[in-house]
Amino acid sequence: MIEDIQAAIPLGFLLSFMIGPVFFVLLETSATKGFRAGVSLDIGVIFADLVFLLIAYFSSYQLLENLSNEPGLFVFGGMILLVYGIVLFVKKPKKKTHLQATKGNYLGLFVKGFLLNFINIGVLAFWLGLIIVVGPSLDNSPDRMIVFFGTVLLVYFGTDLLKILLAKQLKRYLTQERIVLIKKGLGIVLVICGIVLIVKGFLPKDKFDIQDEIEKIEKL
Repeated sequence: MIEDIQAAIPLGFLLSFMIGPVFFVLLETSATKGFRAGVSLDIGVIFADLVFLLIAYFSSYQLLENLSNEPGLFVFGGMILLVYGIVLFVKKPKKKTHLQATKGNYLGLFVKGFLLNFINIGVLAFWLGLIIVVGPSLDNSPDRMIVFFGTVLLVYFGTDLLKILLAKQLKRYLTQERIVLIKKGLGIVLVICGIVLIVKGFLPKDKFDIQDEIEKIEKL
């Protein structure tokens, strides 16, 4: 069990620094709305990861094969990210910016974090691949799987808390103009991520095969 925990810690740390839409949204939310807002968003993100992890565990190879045969799922997720990014980019800022979220907004931020992570079907593919790669080394034991992936998510969340704390320190330097620039930059990132997912959906299967990506991870 100790060996499983030690193996999971580096993975959880690395996952927290994977550059993607969630990474930038978390930093922007924490810096502009405060620590609690960032934590609320991040809990939603982690919850989506947990749901994906459970789906991946109980579906395993069958769902992995379905993902390879249903590129429309990538297109659907990509379109949502693309539209959200465009709206964020063109949306005009409010005259008054409230840097602290009210209590009623925390649930909304949780839902936002959950949906932002959940619509990215690539996250599900990642957890599927990780289970397939790591499962045999854990003897496919449910207890060992719970310890390993539970540690991954805990380290992931703990590292995110440090990022949220650091982002909060930036709040004093954020003027109205800088906040607008951050949001527009975030919109561009989301648009790019959405386009990447859409392109993956239209690529021939032999150009983007999930099983090949899993084998590449296994060789690292």
